[in-house]
Amino acid sequence: MDADTPTDEVLDELFSTIESRKADLPADSYTTTLFTHEKGENYVLEKLGEEMTETILAAKDDDREELLYESSDLVYHLLVLLSMKDASLDDLREELKSRF
Repeated sequence: MDADTPTDEVLDELFSTIESRKADLPADSYTTTLFTHEKGENYVLEKLGEEMTETILAAKDDDREELLYESSDLVYHLLVLLSMKDASLDDLREELKSRF
């Protein structure tokens, strides 16, 4: 991701990077580790649970900086899971839109 990426495009850029890593599986990538871990999908699910707990604790502690940090980890791991399940950011947008 480029430091010049506009804020409103960050999620799209991140998801694009995740999809690229899923396709290419570069050896030095944490994302590759998530896609190829011996526990498979369960590893990502465990990471999601861990990040959710850390996000909740940061919110409970009224630690805004930590809340944003952990929320970013949570969103990243959620996007990896969506990619694993062949769902896209547009699919997520459509689901959210249907709720209004």
